Amino acid sequence: MMDSKEKIIKILKEKGNEILNKPPENIEFTKNEEADKLLNNLKDFPHAFVLACIMDRQIKAERAWLIPYEVSKEIKGFKISQLRTISPEEIIEIFEKKSLHRFNKIMGENFYLAIQKIHNDYLDDASNIWRNNLGSATLMKRFLSFKGVGIKIASMATNILAREFKILMKDYININISPDIQVKRVFRRLGLISKNSSNEELIYCARELNPEYPGIFDLPCWEIGRNWCRPNKPICEKCYLSRYCNKNI
Repeated sequence: MMDSKEKIIKILKEKGNEILNKPPENIEFTKNEEADKLLNNLKDFPHAFVLACIMDRQIKAERAWLIPYEVSKEIKGFKISQLRTISPEEIIEIFEKKSLHRFNKIMGENFYLAIQKIHNDYLDDASNIWRNNLGSATLMKRFLSFKGVGIKIASMATNILAREFKILMKDYININISPDIQVKRVFRRLGLISKNSSNEELIYCARELNPEYPGIFDLPCWEIGRNWCRPNKPICEKCYLSRYCNKNI
């Protein structure tokens, strides 16, 4: 018979694979219909997705993912040819005027540099980042080459492409779990990592538990953390792992 830990891992893998294998559907990034329409349009505006990923740092995800749409309203469009004509000073001015981020100058500069990189390295088409059934290591490396992107954002971006957009890849072995605060809390409370664990411990725990696709745990754990396993007053009775959880709160 499986012990509680084995059951937890089995259930999380099943949830992750269920998400991976379901048909593609529009993703609710922001709860703003027009913004989500832009972000889901990888055919015409793949750079919107890339730019939103780069913005997702030290602010709420929904606010970060709104930034491309907010910029599009200011400049009356979002074609990469249009974005390329805007100076870094103009981008930063938009960020500061609309208070788009906690770090408007830094992130405005990162936004500008990402546009230039897409132009110079990917021929004005951000979908060239993930085209041609690449290996996960190549995709991770490409995202990491954008200024302001670390392991967390690169893993998140690559994972969303695989899991939600169903972009074909040779493997998933290098898609790490994102060291997100929600995910980390769930892993700790389930007893999978220590209470004072580092991001590295979380990443290597996921790699140990599912080496062929460590990021499989990412969304199931994020949803548990966001919906039920809250920092204070967790709603344990609604969580599908409650009967197996050690409740290390």
